[in-house]
Amino acid sequence: MAASISSHERVGVRDEDAAPRPPAAPQAGWPSDPGSAATTGENPPPAGGFETVQLLTPAGDVVHHERYSPWVEHLGAADLQGMYQDMVKVRRFDQEATALQRQGELGLWAPSLGQEAAQIGSGRALASRDYVFPSYREHGVALTRGMDLGQILHLFRGQDHGGWDPAAHNFHLYTLVIGSHTLHATGYAMGIQRDGDVGTGEPDRDRAVVAYFGDGATSQGDVYEAMVFAAVNNAPVVFFCQNNHWAISEPTTRQSTVPLAQRATGVGIPSVRVDGNDVLASYAATAEALRRARSGGGPTMIEAVTYRMGAHTTSDDPTKYRSREEEERWRRRDPIDRVRALLRAEGTQEEFFTGADHEAERLADQVRSYVRALRPPERETMFDHVYASDHSLVQRERAWFDTYQAGFVEEDQ
Repeated sequence: MAASISSHERVGVRDEDAAPRPPAAPQAGWPSDPGSAATTGENPPPAGGFETVQLLTPAGDVVHHERYSPWVEHLGAADLQGMYQDMVKVRRFDQEATALQRQGELGLWAPSLGQEAAQIGSGRALASRDYVFPSYREHGVALTRGMDLGQILHLFRGQDHGGWDPAAHNFHLYTLVIGSHTLHATGYAMGIQRDGDVGTGEPDRDRAVVAYFGDGATSQGDVYEAMVFAAVNNAPVVFFCQNNHWAISEPTTRQSTVPLAQRATGVGIPSVRVDGNDVLASYAATAEALRRARSGGGPTMIEAVTYRMGAHTTSDDPTKYRSREEEERWRRRDPIDRVRALLRAEGTQEEFFTGADHEAERLADQVRSYVRALRPPERETMFDHVYASDHSLVQRERAWFDTYQAGFVEEDQ
């Protein structure tokens, strides 16, 4: 970070040089165990050979890290304020979308409450030329890509299959099939290689891919297959796992006996585990991984240890499988609170925070109006974009459908 906050730094533990050591049984001390000490607001301990990198504590203190602190030293007060504003905006958007679903305006919603730092931090490390393959909860990443967040709600309203042009912001459509998009991301990254846009040393040309997925997706064969292809092809892709502790109702401790970051090392992919509620650590790890990928260094896996404060989706009731005490422990590690504490310690005035809240409310108002103004698309649009170019079968089916539609008598309005 910039020198203006160096007085708040303290020295953290460094353990990234330790070799991975698979435990014989699930360890109670690593953060995927909701009952561990790591969920109480303390600095998470090393686990299974993996340090959990933290640059900003829950109290808002900056931690020095030999390897990752240099990646955030260029960030000044304006950058940190921008991260804070983004996190406040996406949280308010998430709350509004949840309310719209409860009011019958959306069929379903996947909340991102509690995961703002992992998404905003990593998203802000991306360059515009990089390409993102999200799952279905990366609303914060969408914001950092310049997306109109209202467009995301087309999918959840059943308006259409996506709602936006992926090429406009290099942000692919949401993928509801768990883990399948990691294969698409790896294939896209291999395509970038074949286009010669990796390792040229030209900053405006070299690019990379980031695939976002959750802890539950790491149990899918598609994810492992994507990692195998990425490793053997040295593909410029970053696998960003948001470990929010719950794959719907299944805890991470029932999905893996080791830190999830360790899974990628089995195929030779360098991995790092970060405090996913720390926007600075999320930024630093992603920035490093992207530079490696763009320069031809190959793939990286990042495990961002965070917590899903809300339900899996609005059809889920988390009180059936987790405790209020567990939620409260993670609430004390809130990603927005720690950035607010740092900004206040650095002298940011209350007018800034009030303004950020007002901007978030304005976004919520816009989203609400946008959704309620949506109308069903023309039926003929179902034939658009089935293939990248004209297709004879689709043309015949469209012609038949036009004739079929013309057979109905229009009622007088």
